[in-house]
Amino acid sequence: MQKKLILLLTLIMVLGAISVTAAQDVKIGFLVKQPEEAWFQDEWRFAEEAADDYGFELVKIGGTDGEKVLSAIDNLASQGAQGFIICTPDVKLGPAIKAKADMNGLKVMSVDDRFVGSDGEPMEEVPHMGISAYDIGQLVGETLVEQMNKRDWDYEEVGYLVMTFDQLPTITERTQGATDVLMENGFPEDQVFESPMQTLDTEGSFNAANFALTKHADFDKWIVAGGNDSSVIGAIRALEGQGFGAENVIGIGINGSNFVVNEFEKEEETGFYASVKLSARRHGYETAELMYKWIKNGEEPPKVTWTTGQIMTRDNYKELE
Repeated sequence: MQKKLILLLTLIMVLGAISVTAAQDVKIGFLVKQPEEAWFQDEWRFAEEAADDYGFELVKIGGTDGEKVLSAIDNLASQGAQGFIICTPDVKLGPAIKAKADMNGLKVMSVDDRFVGSDGEPMEEVPHMGISAYDIGQLVGETLVEQMNKRDWDYEEVGYLVMTFDQLPTITERTQGATDVLMENGFPEDQVFESPMQTLDTEGSFNAANFALTKHADFDKWIVAGGNDSSVIGAIRALEGQGFGAENVIGIGINGSNFVVNEFEKEEETGFYASVKLSARRHGYETAELMYKWIKNGEEPPKVTWTTGQIMTRDNYKELE
């Protein structure tokens, strides 16, 4: 009886060791286009939580251009990875990324920015988790209208800076959503000033906003929208440089990143009024979890999952962190 018990315990330990080894043998890449951005660092952090919970290895890679992305895919394959999640630096790279993944026998899932095929349409064969960009933009527009009305602003005295970055359809959809809501609420079309950014960061926004403000110096009040937090904060800094403060500026970003927390924790309010807080946890943890289950159990992720957000201000940011 004792020998049988020992054998049974030994078998359980062996099976447990095999199970742990099998989980650890799963290796998943997570590629992001701007590794220095707080949003992507949050995605990585939550993906690491999934790796800890499920016992797989996560490989974090910054893929800032097409060459680096394709090289990274080869590198992942050589490391023994079975799949990867990616926010591509260019959605038009989709066919090349999918082909490279297939060639290396890797599963691929996109996050944030959806692959676009050679026909200009979304690549529906690649599972995707993204943000309902247009709806998020509409929420920005609705909040801008709400705040202008609350402050009893005359629309004729307000300039609207739209910090654009047309290289990414997601960003375009966000800014278009905000602008459409403003137009529907009677905001003058000739007071909408699109400010194309060369780079999707604070510096790129600062430079683009300064150029627009120099051309349109006859407004006493400004509202600002952009595709992320950095694009709005850069414009706020440019407005501050020209003497505009919280009393005559309303800027609303998107993401709810650490940049926003820093802004809200300043002793004096700035023109950055709010951000749409998005779920980096879902985009990091859930995509990694879905990829793991796809590799481990053959459970293919949903073809598309859309996430939403909520308004984050100086008053409620601690509750939403």
